[in-house]
Amino acid sequence: MGVITPTNEDVLSFKGLHLYHSGISNCSMRVRIALEEKQLPWTSHHLDILKKEHLNPEYFGINPKGLVPTLVDDGVVIIESDDIIDHLDKKSSGFPLRPTSASGLEAMYGWMKLAVDNHMTAVKPFIYYHKVQKFMRKTEAEQGEYLNLQTDKKLVDFHNKASSNKGFTLEEVEHAKTILTDCFEKAEKILKDDDWLVENTFSLADIAWLPLHFTLVRSEFSFDDYPAITAWAERFTERESFQKSVLEWWPGFGD
Repeated sequence: MGVITPTNEDVLSFKGLHLYHSGISNCSMRVRIALEEKQLPWTSHHLDILKKEHLNPEYFGINPKGLVPTLVDDGVVIIESDDIIDHLDKKSSGFPLRPTSASGLEAMYGWMKLAVDNHMTAVKPFIYYHKVQKFMRKTEAEQGEYLNLQTDKKLVDFHNKASSNKGFTLEEVEHAKTILTDCFEKAEKILKDDDWLVENTFSLADIAWLPLHFTLVRSEFSFDDYPAITAWAERFTERESFQKSVLEWWPGFGD
């Protein structure tokens, strides 16, 4: 589990559930959905990532990667959205968000891992290219400060690319699209027969992937060839948790 020891010790005294998140972040959406599904009370610490409110020493002292979301549960700091939603489901004995069989659990965690593995290589490049690159591009001074804070090489490389004059290229975005297409073709086959991704039961697998669908649709990714995924997303949007955790926080891409 993504439990870390923060250098910003202020959060160690927090009581209850505190979430550092952003309305536009698909990873934050996952956690907010899980919180609503489990009906857990939580305190919001919202960061506007388009305004780079997360890129400062104070927040890097809470999350050493400077990413959202971060959950603080009675002073315990957890990063990475897949670890957070797994923690929340295990924490509460309310409506379970996981299958009961060993094979179902393996499949659920497989879908969650796939979402995480494709985030940096496909999801972020595609969304940056189509929607947020112009907002997230850093000045020379901002990039210098970021490099002083960031120790993760993959994130350094990503933001060097995003802040360059060219940004992400069409060729890189086509590669990202190929990766995403492979994932969605796999999901389409399952959802032709079932309502949900794993054992026809609403689970953390669906929570991991719905925010990607939501943000990719708004980033010019076409789902015309995936009618079953479209129907799955429509089922999801009927849930109260979607209304409260996604739509109520969604600011648009600023354009």
